[in-house]
Amino acid sequence: MARLPYPDLTDDSLRPLAEQIRAARGSVLSLYRMLLYSPPMALGWLSLLSAVRKESTLPGDLRELLIMQIAALNGAAYEWAQHYDLARREGLTARQLEHVKEWRAHPELFTDLQRSALEYSDAMTRKIQVPRAVFDRLSAQLELRQILELTVTVAAYNMVSRVLEALEIRPEDRSSGPDGQ
Repeated sequence: MARLPYPDLTDDSLRPLAEQIRAARGSVLSLYRMLLYSPPMALGWLSLLSAVRKESTLPGDLRELLIMQIAALNGAAYEWAQHYDLARREGLTARQLEHVKEWRAHPELFTDLQRSALEYSDAMTRKIQVPRAVFDRLSAQLELRQILELTVTVAAYNMVSRVLEALEIRPEDRSSGPDGQ
């Protein structure tokens, strides 16, 4: 169970934003429900993550590969569970996902672009600073907009996993209380 109780989505003050989230995401997942403690944060989060997932020019498989890597590196089970099926629908194999955390030991599973992106994401996630050589390898394969979008994607999903883990939001929390789904 999460460290904070989930807000009641039947509360009149939360209902309009909960409906907006439901319209954009299909449901109010536990993470969004927790964010409703601060409607401005929930709205900003929805806007940022919607842009990352729906308005980016990055290929979907690359985006989901990085999200899965971040989930694995940060031990974010909720993030992993939420994106596993999306990653598979975007064309990633079960084997790629199984080895995403230790991708260097299985380079044959990933394309050159995927390896460059994984290396970049790994640096951002583990060390924050990205070595020039790592940046140069990635930037040789992407347009300027895509470099920025990939960087924001990695930063955003590190934010997601950090909130999930700090508040102990878990996949099994999905049906917690009034209107939990």
